[in-house]
Amino acid sequence: MTTDLIHSDASELAELIRTGKVSSVEVVQAHLDRIEATNPRLNAIVTLANGALEAARAADEELAAGGEVKPLHGVPFTAKDSFDTAGVLTQRGSPIFAGRTPDTDATAVARMKRAGGILLAKTNLPEFSFWIESDNLLTGRTNNPWDLNRSSGGSSGGESAAIAAGMSPLGLASDLSISVRGPAADTGVVSLKPTHGRIPMTGIWPREPRRNWHVGPMARSIRDLALAYSVLAGPDGADGFATTPREFDTGLGATPDRPVRVGWLVDSGLGPTDPEVAATVRDAADALQNAGAQVDAVNIPALERDNPLELWNKLMVMEVRPAFRQVTAGHEDQMFSYTKFLETLPDTSVEDFVQAEQAVERIRDGFAEYFHQYDVLLLPVTTIPAHKHQLEEFTLGGQAMGAFHVSSTTVPFNLTGHPALSMRFGTSSDGMPIGVQLAANPYAESTILHIASLLETLSPARDQHPAL
Repeated sequence: MTTDLIHSDASELAELIRTGKVSSVEVVQAHLDRIEATNPRLNAIVTLANGALEAARAADEELAAGGEVKPLHGVPFTAKDSFDTAGVLTQRGSPIFAGRTPDTDATAVARMKRAGGILLAKTNLPEFSFWIESDNLLTGRTNNPWDLNRSSGGSSGGESAAIAAGMSPLGLASDLSISVRGPAADTGVVSLKPTHGRIPMTGIWPREPRRNWHVGPMARSIRDLALAYSVLAGPDGADGFATTPREFDTGLGATPDRPVRVGWLVDSGLGPTDPEVAATVRDAADALQNAGAQVDAVNIPALERDNPLELWNKLMVMEVRPAFRQVTAGHEDQMFSYTKFLETLPDTSVEDFVQAEQAVERIRDGFAEYFHQYDVLLLPVTTIPAHKHQLEEFTLGGQAMGAFHVSSTTVPFNLTGHPALSMRFGTSSDGMPIGVQLAANPYAESTILHIASLLETLSPARDQHPAL
């Protein structure tokens, strides 16, 4: 039963609890036991939440008394350590914030609790949530459950590793360039970066640049992403970007009255991609075509004109560095590698900043043209499968690429705010998960969730777990 529980998705766990086939206490205890057995090798969990078992007992008692049954009644969840959690350490991956305990929950955490979820633990991240690997001076490095010598990604690598290893069924993550989708691809779980502003950033740090930060769920199944999204989305009266009602959706819904139109690409100006990753995207395209979708190989000229990764770098230096300088002043000896690296980058001039913003607008126009013809875009999540720890450079197609090139296929949708989803569809020759990414028009979450649900049934890698 314990093995079944740690590999069940949140939807199934909620049903088992609701029908009395298992108690919330049993579910929470199974995941706590899994953390005790597995986390020493992974270092995905950095803090256990106070009172998880007590909350589970209360959930069981409420159910026995005929109380309201909530969508996540008695189901445990975890949260990246950049989310404020009332009474539970939130240290942001830095000695500068060691011992920090907030008084209130981030909006996303509070909404999960109101839906019946039980906060189980906090998960690891890079310093200040800024890098492609989850490593820092305070809580150390997270390992990938499929291969301990590899990264589980960043910046939500602790979250992805915890879910993949059976330590958590559902989690909260944040994404500035790759941080929800990339880690999910590295560990073979699923994740959703909704349209910018769909889920409030209230109670999450850092906030700069707010127009590019997104909040999204990680999970074991597409239906769990849909469930979590339904709980998390909508205005909170505090985040000025979160103003659109959750019910507003421009997508196809679950039953389109025509074939779904899918375009797929593996380059289109985004740079070289590992051959096995490219082959996995093609396999997913073929699977959708065989399932009745209209599928075409495409290119997007706007991505070939303006390199999104170069634009992102120019914009980040201008906006992020002042915020980091403020919090690290007087604590320079407690700064980790990426924060130090950020200081070495050349300044972005105002002229270059404005030109970069205008280029982002051109990319947004290019996506508008594309999504006028297609419902979804299928492309790689990361340009390579999960990499070795401390990656600085790698070679693709005979070209030397900087480490951040792994995010060249995710960055465009942070710049423009489009929703995008990551899910596993393949396996590398050395046994690592390979994901594919689905993107859609703004506020069309139903479209990518619908297509991902179909693709999930076709995935040759479905229901595979790391042997830990």
